[in-house]
Amino acid sequence: MAGRYALFLFPLGGETALNRNAELAELLRPVVEGLGCQLWGLELSSQQHRSVLRVYIEKEAGVTIDDCEKVSRQISAVMDVEDPISSRYTLEVSSPGWDRPLFEEWQFQMYLGGVVDVRLSIPFEGRRRFKGQLTQLEDSEITLVVDGEAFCFPLEAIDRANVVPQF
Repeated sequence: MAGRYALFLFPLGGETALNRNAELAELLRPVVEGLGCQLWGLELSSQQHRSVLRVYIEKEAGVTIDDCEKVSRQISAVMDVEDPISSRYTLEVSSPGWDRPLFEEWQFQMYLGGVVDVRLSIPFEGRRRFKGQLTQLEDSEITLVVDGEAFCFPLEAIDRANVVPQF
């Protein structure tokens, strides 16, 4: 490898999207698990006046449309009662798919050796997107080898990460 680069972050405080998603996951995890599925992760995104809550579920036997429908109905009921999102939003429930997003440390661990597409929350060396082989996970930091160069990123610096399917 030609070089090794690391990104360092300093805590800013206050509510972040990561904290907000963690709170929503805590609320919805028992609902999803109660229906025999695993909460893979969730994303709450807002664009102009439209918000979307995407909930990804996993199941050992595979996720069916019926699973998505049941989970969606139950989540809707809980969200109506708890009202954790003050604005209008659209709820989407699905399988994480082949190019699954990675949300938690244990998920990155599952894909060590694979190719991952990472988008950082702040630019590093003039870019936010890095696509390469996930070679290491240690102390909540990943090492990604991109074109022979190793880059270390703290998980908290990652805005989005997806598995790149290899066929």
